[in-house]
Amino acid sequence: MATHADRNLPTPNGSLGRDLTSGRFTTGNPGGPGNPYARRVAAMRTQLLDAVDSDGIAEVARALLAAAKAGDTAAARLVLSYAVGPPLTAADPDRLDANELEALRSRPNMFDRFALSNLTPEPMSLFRDEGI
Repeated sequence: MATHADRNLPTPNGSLGRDLTSGRFTTGNPGGPGNPYARRVAAMRTQLLDAVDSDGIAEVARALLAAAKAGDTAAARLVLSYAVGPPLTAADPDRLDANELEALRSRPNMFDRFALSNLTPEPMSLFRDEGI
């Protein structure tokens, strides 16, 4: 019968390729076997890509859109996530003035950069009423 050492497997009382004090892998450790299903999954993806054409994709998209219009929220979420994209993050109300100042400073020829360099975020509220 083959032993753990014969099959190059970890032993019950210690680990092959590991430092017994820290548990870390030692230099020259061969690593794990990798993903045993990777080749199979890659072959299935190739078959799926070969089976699907642009007409099939359009058909699926129309069915998904019809389901979304009929009230299927999961279908609606999927359609919107690909057609519109994720929602933008909301603006931080505490940083509105600072964000406006950064936007003004980044615009070329809008104002003299010297004049803007002396502004702080608080006075930016003065510019809002003037449509700037």
